[in-house]
Amino acid sequence: MKKEKTIYELAQEFPNKTYRELEIYRDADRQEEAQQIPLTESQQKQEELEPIAKGVCVTGALRKDRETEILTDHYEKEIWKLKELLSKAMQDTNTLDGTKRVVIDLSKEKTVLRKRAQESEEGLANALAVNESHQKMNGKLQERLTELEEENKKLHEHVDRQVSGARKSGM
Repeated sequence: MKKEKTIYELAQEFPNKTYRELEIYRDADRQEEAQQIPLTESQQKQEELEPIAKGVCVTGALRKDRETEILTDHYEKEIWKLKELLSKAMQDTNTLDGTKRVVIDLSKEKTVLRKRAQESEEGLANALAVNESHQKMNGKLQERLTELEEENKKLHEHVDRQVSGARKSGM
């Protein structure tokens, strides 16, 4: 029985081959060696009941099945993770769409409120102008009222003097 070469030894012997190619090469050597080994008595009886194809390594096939199962499980887990990520991305997209609609509505409302504020400022400016005008008018009216009251007092005093003079003269 010859010594089986390790992957390291094969890599030194064939430096241009990939790791996978070296594994295939090593497995081919094993297959060839397995065909040269005579069947045991129990294997011969098994062969009679259920023929085993030549060159087929049962443990190799089982190992490949196990590797396939492991890979399948791994890929199913990866698919599950991707589905979860996709679901999360869809939720985020929906949240962003909702937020976008709210922002658009708030922007429209902000525009309306700015217009109302501008109209209110214009109304306030007009009211302040009218108020100032009325204050000036009230000031003038107050001055005129004071003048009229003084004239009225003077006229009242004049009339009082005339009435008093008329009384003194006998009228």
